[in-house]
Amino acid sequence: MRTEQLEYIAAVTRLGSLRRAAEELRLSQPALSETVRNLERELGVDLLERKRSGATMSAEGRELLPHIIDVLDAVDRLRSAAGEQHRISRMVRVGTVNAATVPLLIPAVQAFRAAHPMTQVEVVGAQQSEIHRALLEGGFDLGLVNHLDSDDLPADFESTELLRGRPVLCLRPDSPLAALSAVTVDDVLDGPEPVIAMRSGYVMHRYAHRLLRGRSPDFSFSTDGAEMGKLMVAEGLGATLLPDFSVIGDPLERRGAITYRPICDDSTEVLLMLQRRRAVSAPRAAQDLHEVFVRRARELGGSLT
Repeated sequence: MRTEQLEYIAAVTRLGSLRRAAEELRLSQPALSETVRNLERELGVDLLERKRSGATMSAEGRELLPHIIDVLDAVDRLRSAAGEQHRISRMVRVGTVNAATVPLLIPAVQAFRAAHPMTQVEVVGAQQSEIHRALLEGGFDLGLVNHLDSDDLPADFESTELLRGRPVLCLRPDSPLAALSAVTVDDVLDGPEPVIAMRSGYVMHRYAHRLLRGRSPDFSFSTDGAEMGKLMVAEGLGATLLPDFSVIGDPLERRGAITYRPICDDSTEVLLMLQRRRAVSAPRAAQDLHEVFVRRARELGGSLT
């Protein structure tokens, strides 16, 4: 068994594809496939489930993945202790629903990068269900997801609350609704601009349906994630419902392109959670990034409220 075989299987698991792993590793796909097959024959276990849509860890592979990660981390520590200058850089993959990107995500990644210059951080926008699936399969190390305060947390993940905020209506400062100190459900339904909704699969989509009690605006747009929603608001396409921590401090808000108003008579809280798979030995770099997220969230404290 060779160290690079374990590096290769970790890359296939992370990227979900033999083709993408081969491109990243600068190998031919047949050579990578044969290397993985040799490792499987040596272990007597099929580590991957190969499908037309890509390669994912098998059930047996998922059981062995923590041990593979332990070996790779031990090799990294050995290389570091030996003073190797060109050790293989590792990657940490973070799935995010694009919440609190500017006040939390970007500063955390910047701080982590300063302390880990050899480690690449890949940030991937996705819906919550996609993030959960990738966490279970080993494709993501960490996930940033929103939960409503009444939601049950999934048992498969260790969940750490980072931020707690309130839903707000994000709108342009020149909207007639911006003259109000807070908006009502009727203001949202019958307001002067269309409602830009999050697509099904996002927590704010579910929140909007609950807030509006099944009623729908006459005309609306749908989009993926807070970042596109804010851009659409800034361009005058309508208003959208978002957690306040996704609006406060955003560059568009600081420049006066968007603003926000709280929702009258609504006590709902939105929780930004950092999640990782439970009972798995995570790479040291992923553990360090987790700690950076928690520290940054504590620094923010109540500054977003």
